[in-house]
Amino acid sequence: MKLGFEESQSPYVSGSQNARAWTEAWVSAWVYCPHCGNVKIAAFPNNSPLADFFCAVCKEEFELKSQKGKFGTRVVDGAFKTKCERLAASNNPNLFLMNYDLKSLAVVNLFIVPKHFFVREIIEERKPLAATARRAGWIGSNILLSRVPESGKIRIVQNGVVRQKELILAEWQKTLFLRSESPETRGWLIDVMKCVESLGKRDFTLEEVYAFERHLADLYPGNQNVKPKIRQQLQYLRDRGFIEFMSRGNYRLRS
Repeated sequence: MKLGFEESQSPYVSGSQNARAWTEAWVSAWVYCPHCGNVKIAAFPNNSPLADFFCAVCKEEFELKSQKGKFGTRVVDGAFKTKCERLAASNNPNLFLMNYDLKSLAVVNLFIVPKHFFVREIIEERKPLAATARRAGWIGSNILLSRVPESGKIRIVQNGVVRQKELILAEWQKTLFLRSESPETRGWLIDVMKCVESLGKRDFTLEEVYAFERHLADLYPGNQNVKPKIRQQLQYLRDRGFIEFMSRGNYRLRS
């Protein structure tokens, strides 16, 4: 995987338009499908409403967002209503997030958030545009990256270093079980996964996860039985091989 852009791909006067052309051409040339391993993904025609790329083999679809700096806790996205409607669709795209360096004209970081991590809880509604705006009243959305666990941010290029394809494919498969669950169930599982990962260690206890009871209660104010819900999610994550049960009240996060 070559990280540099081709400067000949500069059809625009605008720097942002050129950057878009460079990044999209780079993805078409170098990025493989993380779902099935197909060596290349193809670009949809310009202005396709739902996605930017697709895999001709497994039919996975992908959206690309790129910028110069690293992504923070939020990613600006499209119309809120459309985004929410898209969550339940079979062709809801996976999300590539790229940051690049214009001095070296190269990719610095690229990671992907698989579509099974997109649940209603990570979509934030923005304020309507002002009455003086060209699209007055339009309501956009933000993707709350802060709600996505690290296992949902699969890093393909990290700080200018390309990670091994085999690792990417394995990390993708590790959380694929989430696709078989309803959006509501996935929301709880993802938030408990986030809590477990935030402990910063492989071995952890049930009591340590219980410490997030208030945090999870704030996220799900309609649930009055948070501790039993935590135990239920840990059991499910154990059954799906995301964590291991070591002994009573003791677990291990699988690497």
